Amino acid sequence: MLKGFSHLIKSDRQAALLLIALLTLTVAFFWLQGNETDETDTTLTEADSLPARWQTDNRQRRHYQKKEYTYNVPTQAAETFAFDPNTADSTTLLRLGLKPWQVRNIYKYRAKGGIYRKPSDFARLYGLTQKEYRRLEPYIRISSDYQPASQLVEEPERYERDTLRFPVKLQANERIALNAADTQQLKRVPGIGSGFARAIVGYRERLGGFTSTDQLGEISNFPTEAAAYFTVDASAIRKINLNKASMSTLRRHPYINYYRARAIIDYRRVRPITSLNDLSLLKDFPPEVIEQLKPYVEF
Repeated sequence: MLKGFSHLIKSDRQAALLLIALLTLTVAFFWLQGNETDETDTTLTEADSLPARWQTDNRQRRHYQKKEYTYNVPTQAAETFAFDPNTADSTTLLRLGLKPWQVRNIYKYRAKGGIYRKPSDFARLYGLTQKEYRRLEPYIRISSDYQPASQLVEEPERYERDTLRFPVKLQANERIALNAADTQQLKRVPGIGSGFARAIVGYRERLGGFTSTDQLGEISNFPTEAAAYFTVDASAIRKINLNKASMSTLRRHPYINYYRARAIIDYRRVRPITSLNDLSLLKDFPPEVIEQLKPYVEF
């Protein structure tokens, strides 16, 4: 065969050698592929033959390797302090316990020209719960800069016409009893008309009586010069029994709001109130409030 191969011309010999080389490479390729398939099948067969307990342990190990752990990152405790929602910055709002997305909503509201004119407007903040609002409400302070300018214009008095068309005003040396005067007598005080006379009587009723003329300044826009025409007899002050008064009676008093009334009721459920020093332990009763309440409570 080799002798016959040597008689071929050079080009035929080259073609024959190339064909032989291709056949050899093809056979070697399929032989190698067959070996790899056998090894893979053997490996899978051996893995399948492992005990079920080992296979379970392997799956659990892979599960733990892929498990993502979360860490408890301590968050800053919410604080309470006076703030104006129209001017508070993001740091202040976050310290109050508001969430970042709630702070963004406040900024968007203010950027569009929104104004909080009264504390209840803040309750409309999206996502704010009643519990959060009750916690923040006592600390909301709306600046007068954000109130409507129309409030600067004095409204005409819309009360019943005076019995006396021109009430005779008091002289500089004359005085009237603040806790006993009716509206007609009050209108004799210079600077006091029907509106302020009704306001004085109404506030006196809520207080239980005035203990000082300084309390007249607690009436909105009250003319301070009018206080000099009054005398005060505090002997007949009407007092509230803190251990017996109802929720509505407590919260109606000017110095006891809803939250203070609730704190009183919660406290007396545990033990009777024997003095205002008991309430001084509660956060809703700072020293100035305790001082205001002294003439108006009993136990």
